[in-house]
Amino acid sequence: MKNRTLFIMMALVALVALSALALGAEMQKTQKSSNQTGIIGSEEDLLLKMRMLWEEHIIWTRMFIMSVADNTTDKAVVTDRLLKNYDDMADAMKPYYGNDTGIKFGDLIEEHLLIAATLVQAAKAGNGTAAADAENKWYENADEIAAFENSINPNWNKTALMTMWHDHLSLTKAEAVARLTKNYTADVEAFDQIENQANMMADSMTDGIVKQFPDKFTM
Repeated sequence: MKNRTLFIMMALVALVALSALALGAEMQKTQKSSNQTGIIGSEEDLLLKMRMLWEEHIIWTRMFIMSVADNTTDKAVVTDRLLKNYDDMADAMKPYYGNDTGIKFGDLIEEHLLIAATLVQAAKAGNGTAAADAENKWYENADEIAAFENSINPNWNKTALMTMWHDHLSLTKAEAVARLTKNYTADVEAFDQIENQANMMADSMTDGIVKQFPDKFTM
């Protein structure tokens, strides 16, 4: 009986060892395959990443608006953090579209953020002419972003993208105006809408990438 128990224990140890070896080999195989095919992760991973990037985009835009509106001393630090978002968005695109295309997308997002900063500061200063000029450039930039996205991924419909970007600008302007005029109720309401709309934009980006590169995602 004792020998039989010892035999069973030894067999179990051997089975565990073999399982560990098999698991390690499978992990190496998966890692090698991932490196070769450019697999980033699951669709859910990409969705969460895009939502995080857009959440940071709108939060730090909001922080900048608050800095300008309330004359706080953190504007330079907030601006630096806000502008980091365009680098992060560029990096998110590079695994699928390459370094140059990722950088181009980041440059367009940077322009979007810088124009927004100019618009808010002009509005704060009461310079209607400068604010109107910045707003026109802001919408032109939005259309350029939509056209660029459509050019690299036909699953991103240009008209739908333009609508989403225009909505994003309109809501952000409403947020800025509410904050500048100290209408804090409207300010919060605008941000709630911005957050919902930003999730839509993030999900649209995820959906387009997954449709274009289905082989790059695990289930």
